[in-house]
Amino acid sequence: MARQFFVGGNFKMNGTNESITAIVENLNKADLPENVQVVICPPAPYLALAAAKNTQKTVEVGAQNVFTKASGAYTGEIAPQQVLDTGATWTLTGHSERRTIIKESDEFIAEKTKFALDSGLKVILCIGETLEERKSGVTLDVCARQLDAVSAIIKDWKNIVIAYEPVWAIGTGLAATPEDAEETHKGIREHLAKTIGAGQAEAVRILYGGSANGKNAPDFKDKVNVDGFLVGGASLKPEFVDIIKSRS
Repeated sequence: MARQFFVGGNFKMNGTNESITAIVENLNKADLPENVQVVICPPAPYLALAAAKNTQKTVEVGAQNVFTKASGAYTGEIAPQQVLDTGATWTLTGHSERRTIIKESDEFIAEKTKFALDSGLKVILCIGETLEERKSGVTLDVCARQLDAVSAIIKDWKNIVIAYEPVWAIGTGLAATPEDAEETHKGIREHLAKTIGAGQAEAVRILYGGSANGKNAPDFKDKVNVDGFLVGGASLKPEFVDIIKSRS
């Protein structure tokens, strides 16, 4: 099955009106491939700005996080409906920084993913292992556990994109080799086939999210189970366009 190439940009806690406008305008003027789906995720205060400034039909805007309620006394949280109200259409859930720093559980991430989907957002679901887990040889066990929490309450995965992000490769400059990523993505897809069915598992896109940049992105081009990238720091730079074009 041919899966559409997908590139996500997670700006994390970076950006100002000026810098995010510049990033979006750089994408607007770029000759982006029509067959690549792109989602940029600025900090919540800039969602409406990014959505309003974007003129590329292949580019959408997403939040970095959502909550499990539509409204109420939840100071500092953002509801899926509020994300949609800004013009954004996607959200990240389960990013490793929220799993490890905020200590969000697999079950809570699954609940957020379901509520986001039920509210009309599409989801980039992040999974991945720490360096200690990698060294212990339990990478696929960790990914399976994180996925199983979601598949226990979600049966329709058509609006979910998975981002495999080895925690040890995020922001460190380290990166899994294309061969390592392909092996892990293949294992993830095989596990999904057992839990959500072979058809959905074959259709779901699995992104690599560990320090992808303009230089190493083309190295993944022939890896059949690597369907794109979730990009961190490089999404703030002009080389983000190079990553988007890396399959051209």
